[in-house]
Amino acid sequence: MRLTLVIYSLSAGGAERVMSIMANYWAEKGWSITLLTFDDGSKKPFYNLHPSVTHRPLGAARKSSNVLLGLINNINLFFVLRKAIKKSDPQAVIAFTSRVNVQVLLATFALKIPIIISERSVPSHRQIGKIWSWLRRRFYAYCSCLVVQSQGVRAFFSDIEKLKMQVIPNPVIPFNSGESVLESEKSKSANKIVLAMGRLTEQKGFDLLLRAFAQIAQKNSDWFVEVWGEGPQRADLENLRDELGLHDRVRFPGLTQSSAKEMRRADLFVLTSRWEGFPNVICEAMVCGTPVISFNCPHGPREIIGHNIGGILVPENDVEALRASMESLMGDEEERDRMSAGAPEVVKRFELTKVMGMWEDVVKASLEDSTNEQKN
Repeated sequence: MRLTLVIYSLSAGGAERVMSIMANYWAEKGWSITLLTFDDGSKKPFYNLHPSVTHRPLGAARKSSNVLLGLINNINLFFVLRKAIKKSDPQAVIAFTSRVNVQVLLATFALKIPIIISERSVPSHRQIGKIWSWLRRRFYAYCSCLVVQSQGVRAFFSDIEKLKMQVIPNPVIPFNSGESVLESEKSKSANKIVLAMGRLTEQKGFDLLLRAFAQIAQKNSDWFVEVWGEGPQRADLENLRDELGLHDRVRFPGLTQSSAKEMRRADLFVLTSRWEGFPNVICEAMVCGTPVISFNCPHGPREIIGHNIGGILVPENDVEALRASMESLMGDEEERDRMSAGAPEVVKRFELTKVMGMWEDVVKASLEDSTNEQKN
C-alpha cells in the first residue's frame, strides 16, 4: 500500500503525535509511506519516525500579513502540494486538521485519488476564520471520508450532504516496562504529584487547575503540581501561580518525549481542558496506572471515562467541583489504587491494533469507492 500523509508540521502536538504513530505503524508493516509537512525542515520532527518513512518538508509555510499576501501564499502552496502529492504517487491521501484538509482537497482536484481527511479538535470551539470555515463546509463533501474523534464532532458536520464520516478514537501506545501498573514508578518520596500535560494555552484550562489547587494546597502540604508542556500562556500561568502563593508547589518543566515516564511517577492526573477533540493524555495516564480527574468538556472525556471507572468526570469549568474531587482522591490512597487497577480495562477499546484496523477499513473502503466511481 502506498499512502501519502499530510500535516502542517511535526511539532509537539496531539495531531502530530497521532500521525507519527500511524506513519510508523504502517511503515513497520512494509507499506510505502510519504509524510508531507508544510515547514522547511529546519527543525527536527519532535516525534521519531520509522527509517522507511519518507518525510518531505515542502517549505510552504509562510506568514500572511494581509489578505492579498495570504492569497498569493495559498496559490503557491496549491502548486507545491499538488506536485508533491503527484510525485509520491499514492493510492490514497490522509490529511489532518481543518486548513490542511481544505488545502489538500483543493490541491488534488481532478487527480482521482481517494482523499481521507480528519478533524483533530472541536470545530464549534476552535475558530479558523470565516473564509476557512466557508471553504471547509463547501469542500469537505468532496473527500472520500471524514474521520472524527468523537460523536460530538460528528454531529457538527452532520448537515453536509453526501459526507461520509467515521468516528475513530486515537490509539493508545502501551508503556514499555516489565513492571505491572501498580508496581511502576510512583513517587517513592513522601511527596505526591498531581500531573497535567498539554500545550500551555487557554484551551487546556491550566489556570483552573491552579485555582482549584490553591484552595487545598495548605491542607495537603505533601502534594505538588507538575504541568508539562510549552505554549504562549507560560508567563501568564507562572504569574498566576505566584499570585496564588504556589511558587514552591507548582512546576512547569517544559516539553517531554517521555510522557509515560512522567505519568508513572504521578499519583493523580488532572485534565482541565475547556474543550478537546480526543484527549490521548487521559488514556495514557490510565495505561500508566494513574487515576484521572477530568472536566466533562466537549467532547472526548465522556467517551473515555466510565462512571468512576479509571477516573472521575466533573462538570466543565467548575473549579469548585474540581477542588472537591481532587481533595477527595488526594486523601484516599485506597480509592486511587482502585481506579488504577480498573483503568487498563477501559483503554483496551483504544489499543493500537484495533484503532489502526479501523483506519485501514476506511482506506480500503475509500479505494473501493474510488474504483467503482471510475468504472461508472
